[in-house]
Parts: sequence; structure tokens; C-alpha cells
Amino acid sequence: MTKNKKTKKPWSTKDVMAQIYEKNLWGGNKSEFYSGLGSHHSETVNPYIAVVSAFLKDFEAPPVVCDLGCGDFNIGKEHVKYSKKYIAIDIVPALIAHNKKEFQDDNLEFHALDIVKDVLPSGDCAILRQVLQHLSNAEIKCVVEKLYDFKYVILTEHLPEEDFEPNKDIISGQGIRLKKQSGVNLSASPFNFKIKEVKQLFSVGFRELKGVLVTTLYEVY
Repeated sequence: MTKNKKTKKPWSTKDVMAQIYEKNLWGGNKSEFYSGLGSHHSETVNPYIAVVSAFLKDFEAPPVVCDLGCGDFNIGKEHVKYSKKYIAIDIVPALIAHNKKEFQDDNLEFHALDIVKDVLPSGDCAILRQVLQHLSNAEIKCVVEKLYDFKYVILTEHLPEEDFEPNKDIISGQGIRLKKQSGVNLSASPFNFKIKEVKQLFSVGFRELKGVLVTTLYEVY
């Protein structure tokens, strides 16, 4: 973990993520919050929005959705209308404060929470888009235990194009496992996510950053 020069202590995941947005380490203009190319590249974003919207619209009654790591909400904003309640969560308080001003709807809530440490709101479906890939295995394990409270989990991860050894550990932060020729697989050790059914909803090559974005639907017991 990056060290805070003032305190000489390791930075928390919250500190690291806040710095990413403060310094625009994922791109964007200095005056804006920007969650990176993965949240704005039309070739990857538009098909993703289509398949997730289709899934949400298929419910007999609109579901309560928890967006765990909502980022700049460029994608989440498209799914609010298909939800009974859409609860958008991120670890960076300044980002959440910004989103509250920019995006408003009767069924939309924003909360500044640490999905690793904090109690999560209840819901029918959890969405995690390119979130777990930035976390250490220890932090992912904490999140996985909370995913059992949802009936459905929609997970998107940036993975190597070829066969890879899953879940090589990293230090939580800006980077992901791709540099280690690895990626997150919740069904594999050490997570062993026990689910009723799994289905790949969508995958697309990510030429600009290499690898492939894979979106998977988990139905939880």
C-alpha cells in the first residue's frame, strides 16, 4: 500500500481511491470526477448497459439494486429507471457528494460507504463493475461474505484474454491483476463463492488497455 508521507503509515483503500480522483489518475479533466476509460468507452459501455437493463427489466416487479462502487455514475444513471430503488455506494465521500448534486431521482440514493468494512444496505441485486479487481484478496473475501445477502450479483472484471491463474494477490489501489497475468474469479480459491447458478452476460475485448471485460451474473442460494 502507498505510504502517506505526512504520517509514514500505509494509506487505507479509502485514501488511495480519494487520491485517484483528486489527481485524475484514471484520466479526465481536473475539474471533474472520472472513473476511467472502462466507464466511458462506448464500445464497452453501451452493450453493457443494454444487457444489464434487459436483466433488470425482466423482473416482475422492479428490484432494489445496490451499486457497490458506483464511481462517477456514468453507467449507473442508465439503470435507475428499471429499479424500485437504486442505492449507489462509493468509498470516496467527495465523489458521493458530487453525485448527489449531479444525479437526482425519487428512487435514487447515494451513500459514502466502505464495502469492505461497512454494513451494506439490503437489496435484490448487487452490481460491482470493475471494483473487486482493485482490491486485495483479504478485502475481496470480506465483500464476498456480504454478497450472500443478495439474490443476484452482476460482476464485471478486467481479465487477461488467454488462460490465467486466478486471484493472484495484490495491494489494494489503482492497479489490477492484469500485470500479473491474473484476474478475479469468485468461484476459485480463496473466495469459493457458493452460488446456485452462474451465467456470462457479456464480454468484450478492451484493446486500449488490453485484456477483456467480462460481465457475469451470479444467482445466489
